[in-house]
Amino acid sequence: MDVEIHDDRLARQMEGEDFVLAVVTATKPDFYKQAPVVAAARERGVPCFVLHTGQHYDDLLGHGLDEYDLAEHIAVDLNVRGGLSQKSAELLTRIESVADALAASYPDTTVLPVVHGDTLAAGIVPQAWLFATNSGVAHNEAGLRSMAPPFERYGTPAEFVEEQWNADWELNRTEPFPEQYDTFVGSAAATYHLAPTALNRDHLVREGYPEEVHGRERIPVVGNSVVDAIEMKKGGDGESVFDVYPILERRDDWIRVDVHRRANLLPDRFRAIVNAVIGLVEAGYNVNFVELNATKTALENYGLREKLLRLDDDHDNFFFSGLWKRHAHVYEFLESGQCFAELTDSGSMQEELNHIEEAVCLTARFNTDRPETVFEANSNLLVPPISGEFMQGMVEHVHGNDSLRERMRSGPSLYGEDVGDEIVSFLWDRRDEDPFEWAHERAGFDAGRREFDYL
Repeated sequence: MDVEIHDDRLARQMEGEDFVLAVVTATKPDFYKQAPVVAAARERGVPCFVLHTGQHYDDLLGHGLDEYDLAEHIAVDLNVRGGLSQKSAELLTRIESVADALAASYPDTTVLPVVHGDTLAAGIVPQAWLFATNSGVAHNEAGLRSMAPPFERYGTPAEFVEEQWNADWELNRTEPFPEQYDTFVGSAAATYHLAPTALNRDHLVREGYPEEVHGRERIPVVGNSVVDAIEMKKGGDGESVFDVYPILERRDDWIRVDVHRRANLLPDRFRAIVNAVIGLVEAGYNVNFVELNATKTALENYGLREKLLRLDDDHDNFFFSGLWKRHAHVYEFLESGQCFAELTDSGSMQEELNHIEEAVCLTARFNTDRPETVFEANSNLLVPPISGEFMQGMVEHVHGNDSLRERMRSGPSLYGEDVGDEIVSFLWDRRDEDPFEWAHERAGFDAGRREFDYL
């Protein structure tokens, strides 16, 4: 498929404008985390259009485009498809063609792409835009760097909890893969790094990115726009999750299991997660296992899917479901009081459950790119897939410890409020800046600029 440009939508934002934001969306997390940026731009009257890579496009994975009112604002759809390598190549070439088309039709307009998080688009689009235009981008949710506790004491769940909350954490950027690569290289082609927390800013400063240039801030701590997405869906979104899945209302203290990271699909780690689920169900806990595309493939490859289907048939306390279409349903369930915990490897879920107090977050990973939720807010704990027995013991320890659960539910909120507006305000105030500078310009020298093609 070719690049699709909606000329009418583009013209409404670009004609006669000096500065326009191009909010980039690619996968499901982008939809709800970038939607507040688009909404804030509309509210402030800042010219803005959505540039969608096309990675998540079907009725299920792509539903967030409609759910968060983004579809009608898509002016450019790159229609990329395939595996990591194919999508990377298509992003590079198609961004260049879009940049050329924009320059030809709107030569006097500065377009500033705003990428998000640690998706493939966050890694490739900044590079592609920089190479095509000699201009940088803005990175929403910049500075995600994974960290881990030293793992010196994890013989018992109680010891491991104390280790996580009190030990000095270390950088461990091996996972999630490829997300840690994407967020790291995306920083290199970004001019403005919009950091969720001071820790994210510290990572970027340590890596050499300037806090300010000529007295103007470059790495503001703006919070995380996921808090705006949660607030957007307060009060429900039409049909209730309990109408769609009545079983959820018949029981409480659910453990919702949502895993999809590549590393967790490795044989031993994946079997540990599945064995933990089986052990918890057989011990009487209420468990909802959410089957994503990657999860289904792993279950089939390891011969485990039929085992979970039989578990679903034999136990009323086990609910084996597909991906929930509406993200608002996830928020509704987590806020309902029916859910005890989310056992997840999602980065966003760690942020969301810092903001949502009713359920706790248990992260099925050996490290996390949201470590502040563990050692600062205590709203999250790592439950690494060492073995099914270990994972089950960690979950049971948290479930059976009222003071521990209360501590996790009452931790400080880390990610601010009205974050979309913070982002748009910051970028709009810099609309007269060139989103790229040479070394001599940063040093305060003017050697004159001219447009040129590389030889």
